[in-house]
Amino acid sequence: MKFLKLQQVMDKTTLCRSSIYLLIKAGDFPKNVTIMGKRKAWLESEIDDWIMSKVESTEL
Repeated sequence: MKFLKLQQVMDKTTLCRSSIYLLIKAGDFPKNVTIMGKRKAWLESEIDDWIMSKVESTEL
């Protein structure tokens, strides 16, 4: 299990910061978790699953 910082999530998904937070608000993207204090991160496995769901939804 690995944590990703916001920049890493942006690089991996090619989404900008505002798009990520809009998707989270809409319930369409994994939420971040609090690591310590104000430090937030995403689980890499959840980001990978989200990416795969997008790939699978575009396959016909």
